[in-house]
Amino acid sequence: MNNLHLEVENEIAVLSITRPGALNALNSETLQELDTVLIEIEARDDVKVLILTGGPDKKDNPYKSFVAGADISEMVNLSPEEATAFALRAASPFFRLQNMRQVTIAAVNGFALGGGCEIAMSCDIRVAADNASFAQPEVGLGIIPGFGGTQRLARLIGAGRAKELIFTCDNIDAAEAYRIGLVNKVVPKEELLDTAKKIATKILGKASHAVSVAKKAINEGYDLDIKAAVALEAKLFGELFAYSDQKEGMTAFAERRAADLKDF
Repeated sequence: MNNLHLEVENEIAVLSITRPGALNALNSETLQELDTVLIEIEARDDVKVLILTGGPDKKDNPYKSFVAGADISEMVNLSPEEATAFALRAASPFFRLQNMRQVTIAAVNGFALGGGCEIAMSCDIRVAADNASFAQPEVGLGIIPGFGGTQRLARLIGAGRAKELIFTCDNIDAAEAYRIGLVNKVVPKEELLDTAKKIATKILGKASHAVSVAKKAINEGYDLDIKAAVALEAKLFGELFAYSDQKEGMTAFAERRAADLKDF
């Protein structure tokens, strides 16, 4: 991979987007690499949580940029058909982050602008460094968010706030992102990756298959009407009773001991 760096340790994968000369902006090559590596990670039983972050810039500053957006230099001369294809090229890896069985955590360091904000929103959980900043600046360039921003932002923070951010192109800091529900937690930048790993480790202590099914229930039920969503939840709830983790988890609770939970 030319633009990604992957490390796996203790069932936690850390995937860094590393285009230091472009503030980690997303070009076609990076999007294709993301799609390929996410397919590989999802197939690995030794990875239960994926942390996505931005690599250091060319001055070796690890906190300058998460992802500073899509690569404008690649987009500027696209035809309408090519622009549509470019937007759809991002849809595949972004949906993989959203729907893969592993939990995905965005550890947002520095700029999360345009496509950077959009890829963070594709993750299950977002932890921001105190120097992080977020924006959807596309209408200032004569376009709109094309990597899911108009849809995921409204679902996360509500349509009114999403419209304000998109229409004004306002850049918000990590504290404001936390206040409006765009991120789960804000921490000092030096503690960002450790905090993400602590959250990952806590998740690792639970039944990994149950966690993946809970993720599926939330994602698939979100856009259903409430009766259909609750029926989906009941179906998935019942299916877990066919797995050993259910018997072990409940038995351990009754016996007041730590549960010996298995893998996927």
